[in-house]
Amino acid sequence: MKRSMLVLMVAALLAAACGENGLLDGVGVRTQDAVVGTTTTTVFVLVDEVDVAPQGTVAANSVLWLNDSLEGEVTGSQTEVISRVFNRGKGNRFVQSSRIEMELVLPGIEFPRVVPRGVTWITSQLVYDVASGTIDTGTSAAFGLWEVEPYTIDEGRVGVLRVGIAPEEKLAEIRAEVVVDGLSLTWDDLDYRYELFCRESLPEDLCWKMAESSTPLIVINRS
Repeated sequence: MKRSMLVLMVAALLAAACGENGLLDGVGVRTQDAVVGTTTTTVFVLVDEVDVAPQGTVAANSVLWLNDSLEGEVTGSQTEVISRVFNRGKGNRFVQSSRIEMELVLPGIEFPRVVPRGVTWITSQLVYDVASGTIDTGTSAAFGLWEVEPYTIDEGRVGVLRVGIAPEEKLAEIRAEVVVDGLSLTWDDLDYRYELFCRESLPEDLCWKMAESSTPLIVINRS
């Protein structure tokens, strides 16, 4: 994906956008993590593709991923993981999920190889259609980028990446849109559509560096 020939659309979000479809909707909600019982653990051998992070950024595997130590992490078939994670969430739409769980449910899902310097935590959630207990197609996963311990200060969340199923008509380039409180970058890659929101406190070039460094989540080492 290149920055040339991008479509820049300047728009103001309606107040309703802060509700059900708002850029930060549900991402800041802490859901229950604990489950009863034990599970087996699948070990992935991963190769880190990040050698040198661009100026102003750090490797995504160098920060703390909140749910890597998630109690009751689920492994198994895609269907089994979807069901058991939903049960763990006790009916919540956004359910805290580990990277392994997200990879099993959404094969090939991507995440930026680099994040802005100053980001110290990343949160990760699977997103459900609560009525059916299945993964929501519009927003299937959400990641939060935090400069403070997650869920302590909302302003400490400087970025949000939402991932959903890509529509048939895919974007050829990254689409940029100025929105309330920041910048939104949207792009398609294979089966998924990615929407990266960066608060206005983040320099615009760092937001672009994240979007342009998108890579399969599975190759970002868990260190």
